[in-house]
Amino acid sequence: MSDDSGPGPRDGGEWRLWLRRVIFGHDTPAGKAFDVVLILAILTSVVVVMLDSVERYALRHGPALRLAEWLFTIIFTIEYLLRLYSAPSARRYATSFYGVIDLLAVLPSYLALFFPGGRYLISIRILRILRVFRVLKLAQFVGGERVIMDALKASRHKIAVFLITVVTVVVVVGSVLYVVEGAEAGFTSIPRSVYWAIVTLTTVGYGDIAPQTPFGQMLASLIMILGYGMIAVPTGIVTVEMAAASRSAASRSKAALRTCAGCGQRRHDPDAEFCKSCGRELGHVEES
Repeated sequence: MSDDSGPGPRDGGEWRLWLRRVIFGHDTPAGKAFDVVLILAILTSVVVVMLDSVERYALRHGPALRLAEWLFTIIFTIEYLLRLYSAPSARRYATSFYGVIDLLAVLPSYLALFFPGGRYLISIRILRILRVFRVLKLAQFVGGERVIMDALKASRHKIAVFLITVVTVVVVVGSVLYVVEGAEAGFTSIPRSVYWAIVTLTTVGYGDIAPQTPFGQMLASLIMILGYGMIAVPTGIVTVEMAAASRSAASRSKAALRTCAGCGQRRHDPDAEFCKSCGRELGHVEES
């Protein structure tokens, strides 16, 4: 005997599809409204956490702020569960970038039941504001991230050599200053001296430790001058690679526009003159 007490598969499927369009979609009025309300809720919840960390607000409005925190946590928990339910693949959503961020947005409140200071990690919810790209239809500009990632990937070996050089310099200089200055000037150990070298090389200059001897001050001056030059090195490396990645992306885009008039094959090599499927001569895409 069949059980007719609950909704049928068709009703459940339609409800799940409607939820998916509202929660994950952004082309419908309901989807846009949901995203706008979600972003406002995220911003408000982050402001609440920040205010709760200010002593005078915590003393005056502490209970109200904590109640608001839990209210937002419950709302975001329900939203996360609905996303799992309505997603085409719950596992794929849960392990995706946004899925992990959505989970991290609700975990701190529950962790605070065991570790009170953990609730301030709720500020990680601000990462969810990245969904604003969908609402404002800026997703086409996010494609630039591929150029940046390609540039960083292409320059990783050069950056690694640069970092190894920097580490070598600060260790050597720190060791020398430890011997020259000694504990009297604050260089109580090689690690602390290396810390001073890093602060000096990066031109931060906290001033909590400073060389006192003429030789130490001369070495510090050289490190400061060297620091200005070393800061420009990774910038130049990544800039060159970004220019190359941009040209490569433009070439791929241009190649994708080259469609064979004979067979309709797309995505030919930028320098191809004939179709790789039928051998027909390709037309040239004019520069815009």
